[in-house]
Amino acid sequence: MFGLALGDAMGYPTEFLNMAQITAKFGPWEKMGLPLSAGDVVRVTDDTQMALAVGEALVEAGAGEPGARRTRGATGVAAALTPASVESALRKQFVAWLHDPDNNRAPGQTCLRACAALERGLRWQDATVRGSKGCGANMRVTPVALIPGLRPAHRAGIAQLQAALTHGHPTALAASDLTCHATWLLAHGCELADLLPRLRAYAEDSRNTYHVEWLGDLAVSAGAPDPRAFIALGWDECLRALDTAAAALRTKDVSRDPCEAVGAGWVAEEALATALYCLLVVNGDPRGAVARAAHSSGDSDSIAALAGAFAGARHGLTYWPPEWREALEYKERIAALAAVWDNAA
Repeated sequence: MFGLALGDAMGYPTEFLNMAQITAKFGPWEKMGLPLSAGDVVRVTDDTQMALAVGEALVEAGAGEPGARRTRGATGVAAALTPASVESALRKQFVAWLHDPDNNRAPGQTCLRACAALERGLRWQDATVRGSKGCGANMRVTPVALIPGLRPAHRAGIAQLQAALTHGHPTALAASDLTCHATWLLAHGCELADLLPRLRAYAEDSRNTYHVEWLGDLAVSAGAPDPRAFIALGWDECLRALDTAAAALRTKDVSRDPCEAVGAGWVAEEALATALYCLLVVNGDPRGAVARAAHSSGDSDSIAALAGAFAGARHGLTYWPPEWREALEYKERIAALAAVWDNAA
């Protein structure tokens, strides 16, 4: 969670700038640091805000406080996280984010529209923006990967549901599930060389699985004749994005703009693939991953947020300078949320 927020903060001032502008303002990517302001906190974007909303919704839905988690155990937590409890808590947190006065960091229109519809009480399948696969779906999924004791299908269902409340396109769902799985793999010791092959295998295995208990009639509402064909479209796009990242890594030109090499990251599967590229092209170095991601011409904050989340899942807090964490906006909320999962083991 700290890695996500630090990457988000580093990419915040570079989003919407081209490479020449970024280099002129921040220097080469290797020398890029967190944009600290004397006497001020380091600001994050809606990426971190909504990741916190997802995490805090999951706590409300059944994760509990750290002490309660140690008492209830992972089995009790998993039983509490039902489609109804998760949907209700997510709706509440997303509407709260919609009206938060700090929600002024150029939030995505899809999230704003869908959250306004959720507030009006529409079924979430009708509130979601069905044609959107923007990276707002998976920039916030990291907390789902941190919950211990969930079966893979349970984790996948939650990852897809949190995306589907706002982004109804099948690629948004699949990319969120795959982003969650990447974080889970890295947190459980996956070697960097195995990461893309294991993600590809997961995507292929998931291609025809429509989690009806979590998604309900979303596919029918979207006009799809077959739920399996609906979700397969999303997984196919994710597979192509993974292939693009793998091809770019074969040349491993660390000086190249990641968005030129893989994709600009405005859509979910590209944000995932480009963030994975940024992690792997620097051989997993945490600060290198977020700097390379932030120093990019596309959706820099979202790409760097995911790269930071992946690096943090692999390394923990070890490689994040304490002064960065201390200056970070929302550091108390991030630490409180992280404590729930850290103490669960």
